[in-house]
Amino acid sequence: MRRVTSLIFLCAGNCALFATTLRAEGLQESTKKFIYKDGSGRVTSVRIIHNYWTRPIVHPFAKIDPRLDPKLARAATFAQERAHAESQAHCWHYVKHALVAAGVISSYPKTANAAEAGDELMRSYGFKRLPIRDPYAAPVGAILVYSNKTHGHVEIRTKDGFVSDYHSKFRCEYPLIAVYGKFGS
Repeated sequence: MRRVTSLIFLCAGNCALFATTLRAEGLQESTKKFIYKDGSGRVTSVRIIHNYWTRPIVHPFAKIDPRLDPKLARAATFAQERAHAESQAHCWHYVKHALVAAGVISSYPKTANAAEAGDELMRSYGFKRLPIRDPYAAPVGAILVYSNKTHGHVEIRTKDGFVSDYHSKFRCEYPLIAVYGKFGS
C-alpha cells in the first residue's frame, strides 16, 4: 500500500513539474500574441501589451466657438459617421466630402495634397487662420492641417477627438501647420 501511495505522489509531482511546458492542442506559444480557443471552438488571438501609460492621458473636450459657422460642427458629424477605425490614407478626400455635404463650401476643392488644404480653404472658400497652436484647444469643427517634410494630414476637430478618414481621440503626430475656421455670417 505504501508503495502504491508513493508511486501516485511521484507521478503527480512529475506531472506538475512538466505541466508548465505542455501546450494546448493545436495552439502555439508566442510572446507577441495570446492564442486561445473562443467559446465556439475557433482559434483566436489578441496582442499582448507589454508597456502601458502609468498616468492616464486626459484631453479636455473641445468647446463650441459661437463665432464659427455652425455648419462646421455638422461637417465634423458627417465625417464621424463616415470615418473608419483606421486610416485609409485619404484624409483630405474625406474632409472635403464632409465640408461639401454639410454645406460649408459650395464646390469640391481641387488640391490633392493635405498640406495644401489650408491655403485653398483660405483663398477660395473664405476660411481664416485661427490663432491656435494647440490642436486640443481648437473649437469643434475647426480644420487642422499638419505636415512633416514628406507627408501631410488634415482633420476636423470633434467634441472628443479628431476625424478625417478615421476617428481618433489623439492628435496627428506630424507638426501642426495651422488651424482654420470659417466665421458665420
